Amino acid sequence: MGRRSIGDLAVSLLPSRWESALADRRLLLKFILCLTPCWIPALAQTPSVALPEGYLGSENCRICHENLGGVFDPHISIDRGQTKKRAALEWKGRTCEACHGPGKTHAEKAEGKDIFVFGGSIRYPALTPAGEANPRCLQCHAADETHRGREFGSHNRNQIPCTQCHSVHQSARRALLRVESTELCEQCHLNVKAEFTRPYRHKLQERAMACVDCHNPHGELPPRQLRRVSANEPGCLKCHGDKRGPFPFEHAPVRLGNCSTCHEPHGSANPRMLIRHDQSFLCLECHTSGTQTIGITPPAFHDLRTARYRNCTICHSKIHGSFASKDLLR
Repeated sequence: MGRRSIGDLAVSLLPSRWESALADRRLLLKFILCLTPCWIPALAQTPSVALPEGYLGSENCRICHENLGGVFDPHISIDRGQTKKRAALEWKGRTCEACHGPGKTHAEKAEGKDIFVFGGSIRYPALTPAGEANPRCLQCHAADETHRGREFGSHNRNQIPCTQCHSVHQSARRALLRVESTELCEQCHLNVKAEFTRPYRHKLQERAMACVDCHNPHGELPPRQLRRVSANEPGCLKCHGDKRGPFPFEHAPVRLGNCSTCHEPHGSANPRMLIRHDQSFLCLECHTSGTQTIGITPPAFHDLRTARYRNCTICHSKIHGSFASKDLLR
């Protein structure tokens, strides 16, 4: 008897009522070939790839850890060879072991001590120290644009592990965050969280913005890990573009300093988030008579006993810069 094709073999195994229901043989064969890998597992196996000593491949890891590395894990793209990170291309088929180390001994003994564990799980609740965990993440992510100022970052200096904020395998949030980014920041920066409860503040509680809109959590050039926009300008100008300029007549604190010279960035008890409750006191920190004054001295007719002269912006309305007046009057 001659050899039978896979299609003929599969057809003979089908119940007769299925064969009679599908009159068109071509349609039947297409149906059979689509389901053949489910019936004959040996046909679904891909040619084995030679692995380095001690490695067993991601597919073998998922035999026990079937709840990890699913379709919602962005790292799974490395196994498919779809990653854009050059450092990750060599780990195709070994994604799990790229972070956890060779897994052959672990699979043979089924003991956690034979594999690297990041922690943060029910069985291993304590997070692995940053000195051991972070290098494993940075072997691929060190070249990311968000990590260009990592050496200046306070999280790096204080040895905060990546797994403090990120989940290793999968998350319902972007960037594998454990919870929403603002909630993560508030867990440690309690003083800043309190500042956002003041009457004049940015709309963080309404979720109109997030901490990472202004700060780069992985690190940025000083001060305070603030993001830059456009031509290396302060991040405030991303939203407050009308203050950008360039102006023919500039105000020195805007041009040379930063917005926090006059404003409290998170929240304030003063209108317009100013650092002083009385506007004239803020202006007089620079514009006062004395040998060490920074700004010009106000003329004599500015009698601070009169209310109109205690609100400088009644006249000097273009306080951030002007196109027409050197005294910032209009």
